[in-house]
Amino acid sequence: MLRYGLTGGIASGKSAVAAMLREEGFPVIEADRVAHQVMEPGQPAYKEVVATFSEKILDSQPAGGDGVATSINRKRLGAIVFSNREKLAQLNAIIHPRVEQELERELAELEKSGKFAAAFVEAALIFEAGLHKQLDGVAVAWCLPEQQLVRLMERGLSEEEARKRVALQMPVTDKLDLATVKIDCSGSLEQTRREVKALAAKLRQSSRRV
Repeated sequence: MLRYGLTGGIASGKSAVAAMLREEGFPVIEADRVAHQVMEPGQPAYKEVVATFSEKILDSQPAGGDGVATSINRKRLGAIVFSNREKLAQLNAIIHPRVEQELERELAELEKSGKFAAAFVEAALIFEAGLHKQLDGVAVAWCLPEQQLVRLMERGLSEEEARKRVALQMPVTDKLDLATVKIDCSGSLEQTRREVKALAAKLRQSSRRV
């Protein structure tokens, strides 16, 4: 089974491409989901994240000192890390090793099933975290920078917040330089779907040769 990454800048079209890949029969593991899992109470990264960013990131304080852990409020945590590159790096240093372990476990299970020509890991930070070194290739979804801003503002961010989110990420041009496959998400959904279908056919063919 081929192991591929799917990445791109924020609001670049990754989620749409992931949905199309699933329609083509490829499993897509969302690293974001795994990251949320490892930060849940009782999970590996929970205590370290709370110790680093304080209990202010929790949904509520445990009542009566009974020691019952409460969930990390992702919005509060995001407000801290997405406006500060250093704090974002701190969070990533805690989360990434745990996420990589879980991704490897899930990929191994998919491979063991023998059902799939390829599986994808969808993650914003594939190159930044060095995950691409463990994969057979990486598809990069991209669109124009001004489209990213518009899409983020449509999600409720101010223009200033949107620009900060984009600026914190690795430039899309650098990601495209490292891409195995480039998926254009700047046009219509049908155009993007054609490119995804072409990638799907290529992966099935490559898997048969392996």
